[in-house]
Amino acid sequence: MASLFTLACPRSLTTLTSSIRPAARPATSTFLRRAFATVVDEQPRLRLGSIAPNFQAKTTQGDIDFHSWLGGKWAILFSHPADFTPVCTTELGAFAKMKGEFDKRGVKMIGLSANDLSSHGRWIQDINETSNTDLQFPIIADADRKVAYIYDMVDAQDVTNKDDKGIAFTIRSVFVIDPQKKIRLTMMYPASTGRNTTEVLRVIDSLQTGDGKGVTTPIDWIPGDDVIVPPSVSTEDARKKFGEVREVKPYLRFTNVGEVTH
Repeated sequence: MASLFTLACPRSLTTLTSSIRPAARPATSTFLRRAFATVVDEQPRLRLGSIAPNFQAKTTQGDIDFHSWLGGKWAILFSHPADFTPVCTTELGAFAKMKGEFDKRGVKMIGLSANDLSSHGRWIQDINETSNTDLQFPIIADADRKVAYIYDMVDAQDVTNKDDKGIAFTIRSVFVIDPQKKIRLTMMYPASTGRNTTEVLRVIDSLQTGDGKGVTTPIDWIPGDDVIVPPSVSTEDARKKFGEVREVKPYLRFTNVGEVTH
């Protein structure tokens, strides 16, 4: 009996595919072989809703087990390419200044930079001086990029952008993690582009509002704006739950839940 592939494909295609030979494998540096092996063998698939990978690491506030450190709280994990670099310095200063806002929302903060602890300590002094702040959240020491690879914080371009030890620098990544340790948001920025701390806070407000009220949020939403009634909820049930419901289309209905109290 002919194979299913032969039955499904014309002879010309099977002849063509049988004539294809793998291209010669290019020479690969020891670093690249190690990096790709790490990604294939150790890196989980980081999808929204998946459990954030656990790890153990040294930080500016002591050794941690990440899952234990989370402690059933919301958290943001954000990475930086290197200490004593200009964009990273402005970012850490901005996050430090907004710590009170994240605290109001029950969100823990932890940074990561691809240097050792002694470098982190001296860099924090610069951050506090240049941003007129007092950085209080921990920064992970990830000089060997172990956490960076687990969380896929290195892009294809930066694989060739290596430090003096031949290890790739990290990109700017943000992970929002909920109390069940699930990844709820990822943001990936190139090393040349600083992030927007206000947007990170806005997304957390949206996620917490959605979880607490059973709604979704439209484009450019900020707390206090109208929210969207999910299609799974009937208009009748929505009015019982929320009161006034504004129907633009049968599938597009708005209501207002006020600002969520933190």
